[in-house]
Amino acid sequence: MAGHLFRIEGVGEILFERSRKATRINISVRPFKDIRVAVPYGVPYAKARMFAASKKHWIQKHLEKMRKAERDHGNLSHKFNNIDRREAGKILVQRLEELARKHGFKYNRVVIRNQKTRWGSCSSKNNISLNVKLVCLPEKLMDYIILHELVHTRVKNHGKRYYAALDRIVGDRKSLNSELKQYAIILGL
Repeated sequence: MAGHLFRIEGVGEILFERSRKATRINISVRPFKDIRVAVPYGVPYAKARMFAASKKHWIQKHLEKMRKAERDHGNLSHKFNNIDRREAGKILVQRLEELARKHGFKYNRVVIRNQKTRWGSCSSKNNISLNVKLVCLPEKLMDYIILHELVHTRVKNHGKRYYAALDRIVGDRKSLNSELKQYAIILGL
């Protein structure tokens, strides 16, 4: 979908694109993709430009984070985009089975997907979906995500009981989450 490039003082050029999915003006700053403003149909570009200009400091702050992530993890982007899906699927299923057996979890089915917005999920029927990109993470983070989903086979929400169960298995969940965020930035998750 073609868009328009507009310059915002102090930020640079920004791509403004019409979006059928957008219900409001939405700004995204993603590594290796720069800045994009999704503009709903019916909203004039002039209004979207004024909105983006009013968010200049937010954009600058996130642009700085993205540039740092690009410098720190630039080689990961290439790695994420060149995954052998069949091999990755074997690795993830095997690791899921090992961790489930070790910690006494039972799940129904597993699906490996190339997801754009999440690392994994667990359905109400205990079907687990894992992002193929997990194989590019350090093993401790891959295990953390898999265990996160396995705990959901017993506790279906993110309440105190859930986090207590997860903490008993993984230990320092907060530092793992913090480390995981660096990789999520690169993927735009």
